[in-house]
Amino acid sequence: MKPGKTILLSLLIYLTFSTTFAQEQDRSKLQLIDVFDLEYATDPQVSQDGKQIVYLRNFMDIMKDRIRTNLWIINSDGSDHRPLTSGNKNNYSPRWSPDGKKMVYVSTQDGSSQIYMRWMDTGQTAKLTNLTSSPGNLVWSPDGEWIAFTMFVTSKPKSFAKMPAKPKGAEWAEPAKYIDQLRYRADGAGYLKEGYTQLFVLSADGGSPRQITFDNYNYGGRVSWTPDSKAVIISANRHSNAAQEPLNSELYKITLSNGNISQLTSRKGPDNNPVVSPDGKTIAYLGFDDTYQGYEVTRLYTCRIDGSNAKLITSGLDRSVASPVWSSDGKGIYFQYDDEGNTKIALASLNGKIKDITNNVGQTSLGRPYSGGSYTVSDNGLVAFTNCTPDRPADVAVVNSGTKKRLTELNDDLFSFKKTGKVEEIWFESSHDKRKVQGWIVKPSDFDPAKKYPLILEIHGGPFANYGDRFSAEIQLYAAAGYVVLYVNPRGSTSYGKEFGNLIHHNYPGQDYDDLMSGVDAVIKQGYVDENNLFVTGGSGGGVLTAWIVGKTDRFKAAVVAKPVINWYSFALTADAYNFFHKYWFPGFPWDHADHYMKRSPISLVGNVKTPTMLLTGESDYRTPISETEQYYQALKLRNVETAMVRIPGAPHGIAGRPSNLMAKVANILAWFEKYR
Repeated sequence: MKPGKTILLSLLIYLTFSTTFAQEQDRSKLQLIDVFDLEYATDPQVSQDGKQIVYLRNFMDIMKDRIRTNLWIINSDGSDHRPLTSGNKNNYSPRWSPDGKKMVYVSTQDGSSQIYMRWMDTGQTAKLTNLTSSPGNLVWSPDGEWIAFTMFVTSKPKSFAKMPAKPKGAEWAEPAKYIDQLRYRADGAGYLKEGYTQLFVLSADGGSPRQITFDNYNYGGRVSWTPDSKAVIISANRHSNAAQEPLNSELYKITLSNGNISQLTSRKGPDNNPVVSPDGKTIAYLGFDDTYQGYEVTRLYTCRIDGSNAKLITSGLDRSVASPVWSSDGKGIYFQYDDEGNTKIALASLNGKIKDITNNVGQTSLGRPYSGGSYTVSDNGLVAFTNCTPDRPADVAVVNSGTKKRLTELNDDLFSFKKTGKVEEIWFESSHDKRKVQGWIVKPSDFDPAKKYPLILEIHGGPFANYGDRFSAEIQLYAAAGYVVLYVNPRGSTSYGKEFGNLIHHNYPGQDYDDLMSGVDAVIKQGYVDENNLFVTGGSGGGVLTAWIVGKTDRFKAAVVAKPVINWYSFALTADAYNFFHKYWFPGFPWDHADHYMKRSPISLVGNVKTPTMLLTGESDYRTPISETEQYYQALKLRNVETAMVRIPGAPHGIAGRPSNLMAKVANILAWFEKYR
């Protein structure tokens, strides 16, 4: 063989080997298509004896582009893990009967959401209902005879103008819709049907559900039975000004035999999530005194079964609590709370002494590292919960007498060969007031400290929410693409107490900008970030802050503003919570405080923007309507700033509700950043 040919052949072999090796390396990194392989656990329901746990196994249907849920069961020692339902339908809300022999759940297997019964010894199932709407908040009566639930009941649509009759066979346009309620559309639901959520009971033997409430109020949230199975405690806002005061709910006792409704609480503010003690003498519930602050700490209370002698239990805990559950002996109340970006389960004695039970509770979605998760408690004190860590979506775990055990590894098949980016906690001082701020750094899985990496600052929404040390598909995909990612809990974030949360009360955006820039500076000081390759993105409240940032600095090479508020004046009159924002986030109506609304609007800074900025929003978003995005896009275009608008068809505010939309969001953000990297 001639020397030239030998060299050429050697080069081809080398290139082939190098390409193959690179491809193998790429396979070890998380790719967009891997989103369809992710699974996560939610709603673990432990049996009364603590021996078995039924939970929802969430998986992705790649052909229908939907998240699906099936029921799985596992012993509390981790053995005998198997499915109870299968197929690409949704099965959810499993609830054990008091004797542990049966379970009710909701399934869409026949095309609509209906209640089913399963006999746990034989596996036999029966459809119990033919409901016209989806049931919620299922709960067994203590005697095992009844199942209470709530369901939306439609009212006859209103007509205003009388139209002449159309000729037989004529094809006229759809009738005009007459709307006169204050809140007429909601994100994720679209334009609301007329009607109210009512309380029902269903015999455990099946038959027709019996409607208990019939008035023009919504009975929602948790339902709790009295031990004699004759009444339930539920929360509702039955005030005459309910539309104008959306948070002012009370607890009510409803006697099932005659439908009698007795009001138990009366303070201004929410009283909700009731749960009756085992002896039937006391109600535990959540709430706060409403002072129209942007952020209020939700606290745990108790009162007597008649509503008297209300007592604050968590006065010593400056954190919002959720999901109260009585211990079986009635001497304590379990609850869930967020602390410095980590979700915990604790037990409070009736005199307010609090003991943490476990941490790392999380995951109700895969997109970004928000708080969430759920738990249940058996009669012998075993706690089953969703356990989420930065490198894994939620699995089922238990904790008993201080010993914690993870029972499932739902994503071992994927992560046995896929590497995730390492997540590191960071604390730094804000340049504004030296206040300590918490954040997390995510590095590429093949991170080399000797190299310089581009940085993405990813900002959470809310703004009263928190990120934490939890799995995030979006952030891991950014890290897999070769970026160091920083996410931060700036002032206004929850899980740090009332004072920290309300630093942005009537002041958002504000000094949270300084917190975020200080975080970027702190990561740059680590020495592995290319400070000439900085990028920024965020969604919802994070979209607000991203637009605010590019209006105040040009240090970022490119930005993606996702589902933002750009003009608070227009937002307050077009977002779906019309009765909320002007009252809690602002000092009053926009026409009375126009200057205040405008000075906090990113549109007021658009004349400063030089950063190439993409806009990305769902076309069916009613929380931050796409008209906000269109305003900013048009303003940037008029100023000849490099910009683009990405519209996600059919997507509400929760863009990542469909797997391909999550992928599209990440793909567009990365493509925009790569254009300017």
